[in-house]
Amino acid sequence: MRTLVVGDIHSGVRALEQLINKAKVTSKDHIIFLGDYVDAWSTAVETVDYLIRLKREYRCTFIRGNHDELCRVWLMDQKENPQWLAHGGKATRESYLNADREKWEAHLKFYRELKNYHLTDDNRLYLHAGYTNLKGVDYEYFEQTFYWDRTLWELATAMDRNLEPSDPKFPKRLTHYKEVYIGHTPLSKTAFMEPQKRANVWNVDTGAAFKGGLTMMDVESKEYWQSDPVFTFYPGERGRN
Repeated sequence: MRTLVVGDIHSGVRALEQLINKAKVTSKDHIIFLGDYVDAWSTAVETVDYLIRLKREYRCTFIRGNHDELCRVWLMDQKENPQWLAHGGKATRESYLNADREKWEAHLKFYRELKNYHLTDDNRLYLHAGYTNLKGVDYEYFEQTFYWDRTLWELATAMDRNLEPSDPKFPKRLTHYKEVYIGHTPLSKTAFMEPQKRANVWNVDTGAAFKGGLTMMDVESKEYWQSDPVFTFYPGERGRN
């Protein structure tokens, strides 16, 4: 059994379908999705439909992303959120307005059941954005941090790469987990990028909402697969570019 982690999809279901085939995913694998399933491309409803079907055939864990939460709130009350609309929400709104309300209810259930983080028996942590508490995720004060924080990746990238976990200057919040897997902060908005590791933090958001591809990684072997640039699946659309 492989544990496969998937970066931010941003409604790019066509790229995800390509990845499932490229990685030759089987029912023995565990797929951990890091969130941001919607906002960017036109197939938001189709993306969540596909994820719901995928869960019936494969072992899947779905993490909550900030865009998923923004979408859930809109589905609940339809109140306009200019920030959401400006960052991919407009395409998602249009996708849902063309779907029947029974579909909305099924998707609201999906969004409600998303997890803020997932910690495995081998002490690998998976979450969308980050955490700030020096004692780790169990001590975080505000759950929104799990899907909005950017300081974890900022900290990891700013560190002296020669620091070892035993060094007193090594950040305490990184000492609790063997590895941490995140998305949320795209590694590039203009170029095709491979996933990157800083300290013990892996960022697998390779810019699917922009000019990059969608990434899936085997957390044991570190082998990874990438889709074609996601925008090539959606000719004539801007995504978040």
